[in-house]
Amino acid sequence: MIGINNISIDSNDQHVAISSQSSLTNILSYPSCTLFTCSANYIHIYVLVDLFLLNLWYCICPKPAAAIYKAIFFPSKMGLLRAAGVVYKPVEQLDLGPDSNEIYVEADIKAPRMGGLLAKIFAWILESRIFGALAFYILKRLNRVHKFISNATLEEPPMFVPLHPYVDLDEQEVIEIDSDASPAERVQQAMNCLPLTSENSLDAFKSSCFRRWTIVDYSRAYRNGEITPLKVPLLVAERFINAVHESSSRPLSIAFFINYDAEDILRQATESTLRYERGAPISALDGVPIAVKDEIDCSPYPTTGGTKWLHKVRPCTGDACCVARLRSCGAILVGKTNMHELGATPSGINPHYGWEFLVAFLFHKPNLQLNTVTCSFCECCRPPRNPYDPSRISGGSSSGSAAVVCAGLCPAALGVDGGGSVRMPASLSGVVGFKPTFGRIPHSGRNDWSTSSYAAISGHLPSHEPTTLPPKIHFPLLYSTNPISNIKLAIYGETVEVTIPELEVMRLAHYVTIGSECSTALSSHLENLGRSEFGWDARVVVDIYGAFNSNEYIKAQKLSMTAYSISKNALKTGELDYVNGGTIIRYQIAGNFLGLPAITVPVGYDKAGLPIGLQFIGKPWSEPTLMHLAFAMQALCITDYRKPKVFYDILGKK
Repeated sequence: MIGINNISIDSNDQHVAISSQSSLTNILSYPSCTLFTCSANYIHIYVLVDLFLLNLWYCICPKPAAAIYKAIFFPSKMGLLRAAGVVYKPVEQLDLGPDSNEIYVEADIKAPRMGGLLAKIFAWILESRIFGALAFYILKRLNRVHKFISNATLEEPPMFVPLHPYVDLDEQEVIEIDSDASPAERVQQAMNCLPLTSENSLDAFKSSCFRRWTIVDYSRAYRNGEITPLKVPLLVAERFINAVHESSSRPLSIAFFINYDAEDILRQATESTLRYERGAPISALDGVPIAVKDEIDCSPYPTTGGTKWLHKVRPCTGDACCVARLRSCGAILVGKTNMHELGATPSGINPHYGWEFLVAFLFHKPNLQLNTVTCSFCECCRPPRNPYDPSRISGGSSSGSAAVVCAGLCPAALGVDGGGSVRMPASLSGVVGFKPTFGRIPHSGRNDWSTSSYAAISGHLPSHEPTTLPPKIHFPLLYSTNPISNIKLAIYGETVEVTIPELEVMRLAHYVTIGSECSTALSSHLENLGRSEFGWDARVVVDIYGAFNSNEYIKAQKLSMTAYSISKNALKTGELDYVNGGTIIRYQIAGNFLGLPAITVPVGYDKAGLPIGLQFIGKPWSEPTLMHLAFAMQALCITDYRKPKVFYDILGKK
């Protein structure tokens, strides 16, 4: 039994220190008591707690005990330790120009990197009736949630959905597409916007530098009869299946997929082959392998969300809207990619999947789902590693989707971007990541990494999804050689052309928002689930999400690096690494919290040979201009692109 002996909390959020003593003599000699001594700027709290009596008191009289803890530790108007909150200026009073006096709030994340036993202990502390409240209070205060969110004063009304009224931006070098056109028709119109390159020039280019095969390359190869989705010896489908098997086996041990069905892939490839043989492919996507993040419904697979239980309480009854549109274009949907459990952190590490995937493959049962993974199999757990360096993360939470594109298994994959979850892994894995404006694409699969697949899944939203006037669809004329003028670029950093003073506040507000919404969405399921159903890292995250209250959520709505290594403990329990995670996610949040379109494109490598991405964030509905910028940046950098250590030439002719 541990007696908390001394807690010192600085009223200015500068210092929190906890010292403890473990002594049965002290516990038996002193009654439960709390002594406060105060000065003008500093509060010392001396606490000596008899845990046995306190636990007994909570069991006998839980409501009075909970009320006292709430009064002491929770930041309400009556809280004895209530931290001061900031007062935000009204938007019209802010100067956001280059000469602004507003300053950036630097990121200051207070959380250790934990995995293995430490992650388990931390989860137990958070779930403790006695210490949980204290731990949540300290975490919120140390990380300035109280200062910037809980106790802040704001005049703006809350904005629960970042939905922007559609505005025709009169962008340059674009073409308007009929929104009533079928997905296949939109794909064809998108193909007409791409630059024309001859096959010989592509082969010469491929031999002179590294280049991944694109949707256009697949379509051209099929159309010219050089290779079909299923034709010996150039078997795209079988090459894909063999590559997945090889990558999931030792020594690579990469779990790109949570689930896939070889028979279903071959069936789709056979149907596509027959269409090409008849000279009637559906679209340029016909026969092109596309992977889907396991957060998006795609028949015949269950949707697990990276968990062991979600598919049991929420069965997949059909394709998501975006998947159905891709399927209608003839794309081969090759399976459900790995992801961080519940999309909880940016690492993409999932302790549940990898071992059972290997068993499924070896026994030719691709839909096999194991309900438990014991510690004896932990060395077999395979995260979706970074193809440039398998000892590093690929980023998350759409980790598998980024990794399969990076490794050449698919020219495109679908992800879901709730907080940079498409753009972060794309950047860390050296591929393009694209997030359209909120409301542009159905929410069941609103983010993807390809102009052609973007054409397929964009269009009218289902009637039950929030929207204003239906947005017009414009595609960039990437074949045009005309210059685009009057584009203004603002740069984050020490030297800025525009000021965004609340960047760190936005990160905290986003965390409160997505945490509260996730906790609410899962609440009905959590009542019937045991904690053992969760990985230890996701367990901690769900506990923290549940600690946010309605006041913090409402106030959050009023506020408008390269890959790191995978620790051994993370393979067993998942990993909690909010410092690295906060650094990666810092510049992603604006796209999600404000509903803005964004795209990241690879621009180089660090000294370790790991990819570096450059992100462009645009005004609402400016996707064509962002694509123009990304295309131009890629043209400047593509000759320096490097081949990953793990790469499969699925379309190769040799």
